[in-house]
Amino acid sequence: MKKGLFGMLGKPGRVLPLLLVFTMLISLLPLAASAADRGAWAPNVSYAINDTVTYGGSTYRNIQSHTSLVGWEPPNVPALWQLVQGGGGGGDTAAPTAPANLKVSGVTSSSVTLTWSASSDNVGVTGYDVYQGSSVVLSVTGTTATVTGLAASTAYSFKVVAKDAAGNRSPASATVSATTAAGNGGGGGGQLPKHTLTGYWHNFINNSSNLRVRDVPSQYDIIVLSFADMDPSKPGGVTFSVNPSLSSALGGYSNADLIADIQAKRAQGKKVIISIGGEQGNINLNNASPNVTNFVESMYGIITQFGLDGVDIDLEHGMNVANLTSAIRQLQQRVGSNFILTMAPQTIDMQNQNTSYMQLYNNLKDITSVINVQYYNSGCMLGRDGKCYSQGSVDFLTALSDLTLQWVAPSQLGIGVPATPSAAGGGYVSPTVVNNALNCLATGNGCGSYKPVAKYPDIRGAMTWSINWDATTNYSLANTVKPFLNTLP
Repeated sequence: MKKGLFGMLGKPGRVLPLLLVFTMLISLLPLAASAADRGAWAPNVSYAINDTVTYGGSTYRNIQSHTSLVGWEPPNVPALWQLVQGGGGGGDTAAPTAPANLKVSGVTSSSVTLTWSASSDNVGVTGYDVYQGSSVVLSVTGTTATVTGLAASTAYSFKVVAKDAAGNRSPASATVSATTAAGNGGGGGGQLPKHTLTGYWHNFINNSSNLRVRDVPSQYDIIVLSFADMDPSKPGGVTFSVNPSLSSALGGYSNADLIADIQAKRAQGKKVIISIGGEQGNINLNNASPNVTNFVESMYGIITQFGLDGVDIDLEHGMNVANLTSAIRQLQQRVGSNFILTMAPQTIDMQNQNTSYMQLYNNLKDITSVINVQYYNSGCMLGRDGKCYSQGSVDFLTALSDLTLQWVAPSQLGIGVPATPSAAGGGYVSPTVVNNALNCLATGNGCGSYKPVAKYPDIRGAMTWSINWDATTNYSLANTVKPFLNTLP
């Protein structure tokens, strides 16, 4: 029988060497015990040497103690993980092709939107990692991504890597660079005051004042030309020119006169944009092709011809969210980072976060300057507390705004009101009540019975339908609301 370790301790000449061996074996036990099968790889986990994980159908052994981070997936960092041969993977070792045509499709003061062409793979691409510099900041399944939370007026570089189900990763795309715009208090491009007053200018005759754009008072920060018309000969296309009846009423107001007036307003720092939709108008984007291209080309032609800053969406008869999103993105890319985008949903369009307008906002919020909700022609609507508030009161304006502020950034929300009782079928409040509502939302003061759940000092401002109606009261709304906006924090 062979003697064991303790039997050999009786021989003095062997005691010290054997004790050293025994001590060394004991010292290795904790390390051996600490290595384990840790299951699927995950970020923010502390891994010990020799731990094994699975990722993309393969097994990997950890070769350096660390706490994992997003972007440190085993196939990415061979300095940390070693593939265990025969440890799964189904034999798929082919990496996807590198994403091509990486482009910057939109820039704001705090975000950059990227697009690229899809990669190909022998089995299938499962997603893409977007790198800002050397760090993964976003993982997506499609071929577009918006990186948010960036600093204004700052240069950034980006690249994209494709990955498949087996954990294989493509070579990186070409690197693109983008510089964020200067801060402007909102999501959209262009320089605007922190608190803005928006007004619509009629390109038609009604019972309000007939007005040249040159005569719009300086209190209005955004002037919205109303409206572009659907082009019946070109699906998705739009047209715009000075209405003949308005031109005649103004003594021959021409397109050239309007263009000159627009440039004069822009020289004063005002933004002039064109609206699509309205009570009776619409656009045809029910089909992606050729409608989206027709819309982008015709709208860009109008913006270029008249020297405009962007677009207002005032569609009241339904919209194809996907096609409109694509069209606006393409238009913004053509116009550039100073593109102004506003929206004017009806009150009912903002009653929950699943409406078409909310879907559109979520798709475009990185380039949206302001959503001016039409708080009129609404009847009784539910506020954030679930109670029904009647239009035409400070409580209606604050309770409904508070509801929407669950989903829309305060810096992108404006209160839309009629300038006079004649401007809408219902919902008129005096300019003083508008100020009370803004004060309540921004500072918690001036409220009625409804108290918002928080203060919103970044509330964007107010909108009115319309400048022409405001002119009938010698611009009572503009002269009351804009000076108050200038006092807000």
